Amino acid sequence: MKTKTKPEAVSLPLNTILAGDCIEVMRALPEASVDLIFADPPYNLQLKGSLHRPNNTLVDACDDHWDQFASFAAYDSFTRDWLAAARRLLKPGGAIWVIGSYHNIFRVGAELQNQGYWILNDVVWRKSNPMPNFRGMRLTNAHETMIWASKGEGAKYTFNYEALKSLNEGVQMRSDWVIPICNGGERLKDDKGDKAHPTQKPEALLHRILV
Repeated sequence: MKTKTKPEAVSLPLNTILAGDCIEVMRALPEASVDLIFADPPYNLQLKGSLHRPNNTLVDACDDHWDQFASFAAYDSFTRDWLAAARRLLKPGGAIWVIGSYHNIFRVGAELQNQGYWILNDVVWRKSNPMPNFRGMRLTNAHETMIWASKGEGAKYTFNYEALKSLNEGVQMRSDWVIPICNGGERLKDDKGDKAHPTQKPEALLHRILV
């Protein structure tokens, strides 16, 4: 039986992109070395078949293999592992943001609390231009939820109150953010002109988190 050896910790220059299995990559990074994590994990959409518009054209939905899990138990196991790896990386005064949809965010939120994270806010990203519900069987899914959490109850964290207030026309920033989905020139494309990633997030959303 083969056993995995613990990967050696690595130090990185600024502005470095690491491609690979997220859990293994995080485990190879130095402990307590990260100030802020923004996580956009698989949503586990559980799509069953193709989705078409009323004119029968195909909707470019997220059906990639990385978003497919055999069961909720398999998804929960993955969530436990990556959140534990992320927690090891965070400095004592660090924080994490996790974004998700109704398919997964409640399971992620429960596991955050199970592991000792302390939820500071949940933020509703309300999409000003959401994809319509083509089948007309449910409400238009016009928002996603972000959970902002510190490493533990009573832990210090960074909150730039005045900077966020200035982004909101001088009014205290609320927990509902109206921002359009990523499209137009901001949308990254591959060599074929197709979307490079099906769930690319708008820069305006990340700007508020990183400010």
